[in-house]
Amino acid sequence: MSELEILERLRAQAALHRRSGVRLGIGDDCAVFGARAGEDLLITTDLLVEGVHFERGSHPAAALGRKALARALSDIAAMGGQARFCLVSLAAPKWADGRFLDGFFRGLLALARRFRVTLAGGDLTRSERLACDVVVCGAVERGGALRRSGARAGDVIYVSGVLGGSALGLRTRRGAAWRRHLEPEPRIGLGAFVRRRLGATAAIDLSDGLALDLHRLAKASALAASLDSPLPVFPGASLEEALHGGEDYELLFTAPPGVAVPSRHGGVPLSRIGVMRGGRPGALEFFGRPLAPRGWDPFVEIAKSGTVYSIPISRRAAAEDRR
Repeated sequence: MSELEILERLRAQAALHRRSGVRLGIGDDCAVFGARAGEDLLITTDLLVEGVHFERGSHPAAALGRKALARALSDIAAMGGQARFCLVSLAAPKWADGRFLDGFFRGLLALARRFRVTLAGGDLTRSERLACDVVVCGAVERGGALRRSGARAGDVIYVSGVLGGSALGLRTRRGAAWRRHLEPEPRIGLGAFVRRRLGATAAIDLSDGLALDLHRLAKASALAASLDSPLPVFPGASLEEALHGGEDYELLFTAPPGVAVPSRHGGVPLSRIGVMRGGRPGALEFFGRPLAPRGWDPFVEIAKSGTVYSIPISRRAAAEDRR
């Protein structure tokens, strides 16, 4: 297929959702977006690169397209916003033929329809390896965005879902864990709920591992963090995978100690796992022991610490998550 043929097919499939604010989408040099009064825009971008984030042949085309968008939507969820539109730039190697491209955009657009996100444009080119950059624009009430820097000493730390499933799936390539790795679920509705209804003070999505992402939130808030409750671990995953594995795309958030956080929201378990405290910014403890902020960092060679954790893990949330 030619570039023009691909664009025409995409324009026919990409719905222009009224809520998105997009007035002009695919087909011109720029998309036209009408921002609403009283809102702040949330802009995020996320790269998916062959050989770095996935290996050729490991992901079906539709799953890869879905994942490319889901990763960026998860950032919008962490800020407590609603996604409006996306821009997708795809560099495709020769092996990515018309069938692959159809599947890739089919998966991406299916997820976009679920969250009423308009595909408003992007770019297409050829390259030696596949790379995709997804830009998502979202919105939140003016001044209301959740940030990493808002936590206060004494705030309670919560996490959604169960952890370590994606890392387990990457290791085993089978079962529910592999599906969790292939098809992460952005917690858009949950992000808005914890911001509006629970008065969450800070949040981050768990893309690079619980320990590393909690370290980032704690450092941004100039606090330390103590994990003092059993973690909700995906069935079959190790505690190491739950702490450091990454790509869970769950929400980690903090709330004042007096807030009654429900055990579930929208079918997703919410688990108390610790507390923010004064101390060296970014320092972590796990049941009183120092916890290294290890996780996925493409610029750092990660060496295994050799630490063996024997603290019990929570099976309640894991069991509920399977329902």
